[in-house]
Amino acid sequence: MIDESKTLANETSQGSSRVQNSVNLQLNTTFKPSRYTDKDTYKAEEKAWQENLFHVQQAYFHQNRRAIIIFEGWDASGKGGAIRRVTEKLDPRGIHVIPISKPEKVEQAKHFLYRFWRHVPAPGHITLFDRSHYGRVLVERVDSFATREEWQRGYEEINEFERTLHNSGVRIIKLFMHISSQEQRKRFEERLHNPYKRWKLTAEDLHNRNQRHHYIDAINDMFARTNTDYAPWKIIQGEHKWQARVDVLRCIVEGLSDGVDIEPPKLDEDLIKMASKQLDVSPDIE
Repeated sequence: MIDESKTLANETSQGSSRVQNSVNLQLNTTFKPSRYTDKDTYKAEEKAWQENLFHVQQAYFHQNRRAIIIFEGWDASGKGGAIRRVTEKLDPRGIHVIPISKPEKVEQAKHFLYRFWRHVPAPGHITLFDRSHYGRVLVERVDSFATREEWQRGYEEINEFERTLHNSGVRIIKLFMHISSQEQRKRFEERLHNPYKRWKLTAEDLHNRNQRHHYIDAINDMFARTNTDYAPWKIIQGEHKWQARVDVLRCIVEGLSDGVDIEPPKLDEDLIKMASKQLDVSPDIE
């Protein structure tokens, strides 16, 4: 039995500053029971957080703010379901979901951050990465798509990339969806036996599962080396889908609204007068 709490000794971070004390930020091996025992309670909380997120999106649009939301996690950990709950009540014109897979040939010839710079959001917009530039220190490390020197250097390159975004006003939310090996096996089995979900199970998923012990080391090193004060990691306990979806919404709302005025902007007084006259309604608007 592999001890999932075991981590590799942290390499010395060259020039990595403002990294939080992340000694305790690592993958847990036990999961508490879900706090939801009935669907009605879960749906009510989900709806409330979705409404809050919609108000946050409006505030970002009116104030020309920008944000990036990063989803990482195990295969079958619930990223897709969580992303659907995040986006389904938002204005689609202001949220852009970028699914990340193997880089195209032209991208492979460039620096690994090239394709992510292309998706930095415009003012008033939010970009959501379904997997991200952390592939350099995860899959590229585990499967040796990058040399040891390249993925070691990647920590600092990622930190500087995120620091530059932060300094230019981009809010960064980083979420890691975590489930146990047993729960992943259960979900893989469900996909295998359900013809409408079978397409979700790939040979790559099975390969990654076989490399789980290597990924645990890589993930915990990732937390230790890139959990910065300007772009901290949040581990989402994905063992229970209902709870995970609400926790994702809550983390995003709290992260994006911290220090941001979410109240809607006041209408222009001249516009109020014009509309009141044309529509023949009272100009008394709260």
